[in-house]
Amino acid sequence: MTKITVAKGDGIGPEIMDATLDIILAAGAKIEIEEIEVGEKVYLQGNTSGISTDSWEIIRRNKVFLKAPITTPQGGGYKSLNVTTRKFLGLYANVRPCKSLSPFVQTKHPIMDIVIIRENEEDLYAGIEHQQTDEVVQCLKLISRPGCEKIVRYAFEYARQYGRKKVTCFTKDNIMKQTDGLFHQVFDEIAREYPEIENEHWIIDIGAAKMADTPEAFDVIVMPNLYGDVLSDVAAQIAGSVGLAGSANIGEECAMFEAIHGSAPRRAGQNLANPSGLLQGALMMLTHIGQTEVAEKVQNAWLKTIEEGIHTYDIYKEGTSKQKVGTKEFAKAVIANLGNKPNTLKPVSYAKNTTLHLPKYQRRPAAQKALVGVDVFVHWAGNNPDDLAEMVKKIENKNVKLSMITNRGIKVYPDGFKETFCTDHWRCRFKPVENKTISKNDIIEVLSNALVENIDAIKTENLYSFDGKDGYSLGQGQ
Repeated sequence: MTKITVAKGDGIGPEIMDATLDIILAAGAKIEIEEIEVGEKVYLQGNTSGISTDSWEIIRRNKVFLKAPITTPQGGGYKSLNVTTRKFLGLYANVRPCKSLSPFVQTKHPIMDIVIIRENEEDLYAGIEHQQTDEVVQCLKLISRPGCEKIVRYAFEYARQYGRKKVTCFTKDNIMKQTDGLFHQVFDEIAREYPEIENEHWIIDIGAAKMADTPEAFDVIVMPNLYGDVLSDVAAQIAGSVGLAGSANIGEECAMFEAIHGSAPRRAGQNLANPSGLLQGALMMLTHIGQTEVAEKVQNAWLKTIEEGIHTYDIYKEGTSKQKVGTKEFAKAVIANLGNKPNTLKPVSYAKNTTLHLPKYQRRPAAQKALVGVDVFVHWAGNNPDDLAEMVKKIENKNVKLSMITNRGIKVYPDGFKETFCTDHWRCRFKPVENKTISKNDIIEVLSNALVENIDAIKTENLYSFDGKDGYSLGQGQ
């Protein structure tokens, strides 16, 4: 018997959770349920995180969390509970299988069967944003080596455990050479440890186009957080419906399982909602806790029900579907099919043990790190970069000189183009003069000089080399 935490959520959440639990318990799931309240009610009690301290303790104690969709109120500084949960509990891997149920659920891709594995904790979802000038805000994209190594290794271990033949990496490292470049580099390093599994890399834009057009060309796809969030929904929809997809959020100690769709408050309380997405999340939960026989029984019963044309309104189609049913009736139909297997759709057969055991991240020896310059970001409402350069040169010292100014990443000094549109946010790069070194005292002196010259320095970024390799990007056009 495994004790799990359950949250019934908001909108259609309670209905689809009740249906899901009825099905897996009827199939013999050996679980003990401890229910907590999260979501809209908690938010509206003044808790901006949507979850109480006591509920956190229950989740951390039980380690396994089955969560229905919740509603996050608009405005008021309310934080996404999904993002918060993933990060607090270290749920670094988001796993979303997307498989066609053709011809019983309409799709243009009848042989689609892919799994998207998305990094779940960092990237732009670190949520570190600042307004810096009147015209410019920034969001920091954080990609770490530990984050890359954990998610890439998880993707290859998943492929090995589930008999998948290929792992594909999507990034945009032709533009973001430092952040996405690190993700791609780590992918190549780890891929060499799995010679039996084919590996490939695609630039995200053409890769996404290929996935939308020819998903059968892919098997397991691993990618950073934002790309994975977008493309997993695309994949689920082109497979048949976002409403059919579940997801697992896996960490070293805890795991959370859910549907990928939202709380759909307009459909709440009407016995209309399709519980399949949450059911798929629950089946991933059962395999995670070692109850693979129960998961197999339920999945085959679910496939049989879909095959029989017993469909909820969202996937019902005249001529293909046989019976339009509500949430409760769909659950009863799945329960009635327990022990049966589909005839046209391929029955599933799970290995006895599908729990992945990954090594903990091992930190590498520190690189030789050297300070080689500084970017000083300036708020200035002028238009001519040459005028700004003359002002900024006044804050140089004997060791560092202005080498470049960019605006929104494009080099505008020296030798900028008059056609380039500029905002009020300028990056002024200072590099050491020939045969000189730079220290943090030089940076302090430059900033002190900026105060004297009334130059509005809004932030700095130190430029480093690591083992002699530049750890920063060039200006576009440099």
